[in-house]
Amino acid sequence: MNPLVSAPVASFTDLLLDAICMVDAGGKFVFVSAACERIFGYRQDEMIGMAMIDLVAPADRERTLAAARRIMDGQPNSRFENRYVRKDGSIVHIMWTARWSEADQLRVAVARDITASKQAEAMQAALYAISESAHAAEDLAALYQRMHQIIGGLLPVQSFAVVLRDAPHESLYFAYHANASGPESDAQLAVLLCEEALRRNLPLRVAPDTMSALPPQLATAARTQQACWLGVPLSTPQGTIGALVLQDAPAGLSSAGCAGYTDQHQELLLFVSTQVATAIQRKQLEARLHFMAQHDELTRLPNRRLFHDRLSTAIARAQRQQSRLSLLFVDLNKFKQVNDLYGHDAGDRLLEIVAHRLKDCVRDADTVARIGGDEFVVVLEQLARPEAAALVKEKIHQALAAPVDIGDGGTLHVSASIGIAHFPEDGSDMAQLLRHADQAMYAAKQDTGAAAA
Repeated sequence: MNPLVSAPVASFTDLLLDAICMVDAGGKFVFVSAACERIFGYRQDEMIGMAMIDLVAPADRERTLAAARRIMDGQPNSRFENRYVRKDGSIVHIMWTARWSEADQLRVAVARDITASKQAEAMQAALYAISESAHAAEDLAALYQRMHQIIGGLLPVQSFAVVLRDAPHESLYFAYHANASGPESDAQLAVLLCEEALRRNLPLRVAPDTMSALPPQLATAARTQQACWLGVPLSTPQGTIGALVLQDAPAGLSSAGCAGYTDQHQELLLFVSTQVATAIQRKQLEARLHFMAQHDELTRLPNRRLFHDRLSTAIARAQRQQSRLSLLFVDLNKFKQVNDLYGHDAGDRLLEIVAHRLKDCVRDADTVARIGGDEFVVVLEQLARPEAAALVKEKIHQALAAPVDIGDGGTLHVSASIGIAHFPEDGSDMAQLLRHADQAMYAAKQDTGAAAA
């Protein structure tokens, strides 16, 4: 014990819940009270002689040294907060009251552990932010990024993944995966961890001290990694939709000096996971409703409303760039006979196959839409010459000529009448192009004798 501190005084300070620390001008502990072991994890004799700054979390060291200099300059501080790394590697939040004793050349400070209150504040802020994100995020991708930011503020995160499944027993897929060492790194281990967490429907922590409790395949994959992992199910009242998977850096490499995930981290992530699952489910519902409002339920192609928006935008773009576009109006021949002879299920199957074949005939940037019962339209942009649309038309005819399996051993042969309109030759606006393509389609139908279709 430092001779400056008498035994009676030390015995009284050991009764305090807050820790008393004395640090010399060189920044080393010369006295600590018994409470330091509870707060910092080190015994009193271990802390004596240690450099104070070595225990401070790396991210807080610069401002801690600046605060120490101000105190030594005669400016007492009663509410300085920083983070220390405990002996076990976990983080503790400290509020300090400190002043400098010029006569003794010591910084005398009282340390209060405020970890619980800081975590409660962070948790409340996180829950509010998650709830807000469910309303404010533009789409699911934006929501996942925001969740990454929020949870990254609560826990050490080197890799963050949202792994989902659309229905029980279906395959898992990465809805979101951000990894500091590369987006594909350790993906297999993340999926194995997620599968096991979902099988147990419990949180799962992968670390050296948990290897013996892991299934063989997961344990084998985990042993090749130095990092620690944490996975929790995303549970909703309707069931489990997936899992959150976090990866921390190896001990000593984490930004906060963390030596891996703890049971406290696990409880924290499990607590927020319910809010995260609710937010994801809400945004998924919004996405489905938005999709349904703009797409045909049977073929999943853009519907009439979305097609009009796409065509209007394409015309405006062509006008601005002085480029060309073509509109193809596709109408199946004798489709009513398919429904009458084979039933509406066969007709629906035919429409689905036609939609798929039409999409295969065009580029990803082009638009294929279903605007009526057996009526489809195709918008071709950035065409070098009008003849290119005729080539696509012939490609569609060839694709539709292939036999169609409608189930139960039934096979159909289908054909279509196709009319083409070119911008700007056949019209400068949407109505003119549609009218010209429709008229050309009916003319083609008359020529093939399919007018009664």
